[in-house]
Amino acid sequence: MYRERLVGTEVRSQSARRLQTLLLDYHDFRYRKADHRLSSSAHIIADWQVERLKKTHQDLYQNPHYQAGLEFLLTDLYAPASMTRRDDNIDRVFPKMVKWLPDHLLETLAGLVELNLITQQLDFELAELLDERDIHAAAVTAEDFCVAYRASQKLEQRRKQILLVADVGQQLDRYVRNRTLGWLLTMSRTPADMADLSDLHDFLHRGYSAFRRMDQVNLLIDRLVSREQQVMDNILNGHPEPFVLPDSL
Repeated sequence: MYRERLVGTEVRSQSARRLQTLLLDYHDFRYRKADHRLSSSAHIIADWQVERLKKTHQDLYQNPHYQAGLEFLLTDLYAPASMTRRDDNIDRVFPKMVKWLPDHLLETLAGLVELNLITQQLDFELAELLDERDIHAAAVTAEDFCVAYRASQKLEQRRKQILLVADVGQQLDRYVRNRTLGWLLTMSRTPADMADLSDLHDFLHRGYSAFRRMDQVNLLIDRLVSREQQVMDNILNGHPEPFVLPDSL
């Protein structure tokens, strides 16, 4: 990994410093998690969460206007198992990022990193809480999940996670409306391959393409946030069917 590049890079703005701090936190979390005995359990919990999200938001997920964007959110931004190389490459090119990218893009990247970090930390905490109760992650039920969720010591982070989804989604939507970004992604394909950054380039291009195809992104984000806030309230209040929401949401 490339922690020394993160530490040794001089940053000159608040946005660059925030991104640097978050990348270091994320780097250290990934390092600790890699060899932990509950690492695979955390991945299983993440998969369980993805399937739960698809069911809760099935109407949105099946909507052709939103499906690509939701798939990107669930498989790229919320994908702890398969993105090690991508994350290493972000660390590797950090010195160039803070040199060439404007602050508003660094701020958006910082939000993406923070959302990914918090999500993985929360899944790992759930894996620990289930392990304390001798519940294997592969056999977890909705009731098991809710019991562990209510025992969480990171409820404020869970509330912040939902708000970060809204913030990051709105920022991404603003950037993909800029046609210059699409042109730059197309033109940078070959240089990215030559620099061994094809996985990072593919990630950026998938996000651009997914959000570019979506209409009324604000409406989608508002629905996601209000529904997930209701799910959280349902779990904490012991609702018998916490993931079943009224049609009005």
